[in-house]
Amino acid sequence: MTKLNPVLIAGPTASGKSAFALALAERLDGTVINADAMQVYRELRVLTARPSDEDERRAPHRLYGHVPGGEAYSAARYADEARDAISQVQGAGRIPIIVGGTGLYFKALIEGLSPMPAIPEEIRARWRQAAADEGPAALHRILAERDPEMAARLRPSDPQRLTRALEVLEATGRSLAVWQTLPGEPVVAVQDGHAIVVAPDREEMRRRTDARFDGMMAAGAADEVKALLQLGLDADLPVMRALGVKPLSNFVTGRISAEEAAEIAKAETRQYAKRQMTWLRRNMIAWKWTSRKEMESLAAETCDIIQSTP
Repeated sequence: MTKLNPVLIAGPTASGKSAFALALAERLDGTVINADAMQVYRELRVLTARPSDEDERRAPHRLYGHVPGGEAYSAARYADEARDAISQVQGAGRIPIIVGGTGLYFKALIEGLSPMPAIPEEIRARWRQAAADEGPAALHRILAERDPEMAARLRPSDPQRLTRALEVLEATGRSLAVWQTLPGEPVVAVQDGHAIVVAPDREEMRRRTDARFDGMMAAGAADEVKALLQLGLDADLPVMRALGVKPLSNFVTGRISAEEAAEIAKAETRQYAKRQMTWLRRNMIAWKWTSRKEMESLAAETCDIIQSTP
């Protein structure tokens, strides 16, 4: 290990992992690097609980709010940008502290993603136009005829993934399923860093998710969603599927009350947190797990280990 190796901090939404990462960054002259798929989007600072201006004054932050909602940000792009950010942070003599709740982003970092082929622009444009003209259900039928295995993995209502599967099949003659079996190159070696999961108990997680959404509403989450809707973005873009966007969209357009929107959003968030915990238990069993009560002692322990490293 070296002093500048990354610290990885995962956890479900509203677990307190971002506060933990910030505390470490302050103590260690670290830089916080995002690993949350929704916090990359520019338009949703409040609703995705992105770091505040005050947080960013306390320590440098990278890969937050740098992507317009009209773009479909991918795990492959994240891996490339995270690799660059980690290198730059280390080059500046700081410790990368990577924090988030998106399992696929952590897998991209520690396992690598399968290499994907370059797609000629004319093929890409043709399938995008087909998606716009014929709709995703028609694309799913085409894919089912040509590549049943890949079609079985994808929802008929997911135009982006269907388009990707068809363009890869046409450009390479091989199923996307085949490409996805190829080994990738890891960005971070877990044994060279510190890997931590912040895991509150279920009742605490419920209280925290509910209280956080109330705070978001008070901070203007509904206005944020109203501004997002005014952009006229495709409903299938990832930013439009962020937690809370759909119920708050229904509120700002007069379909439901603020109270109904809040209850729906809170329920969705609790379900999402449960799914995150299930994924973490399956995939990060070897990481150091901590509760909120133990975070301070673990932070001190982690700092001691890093500061004593040559």
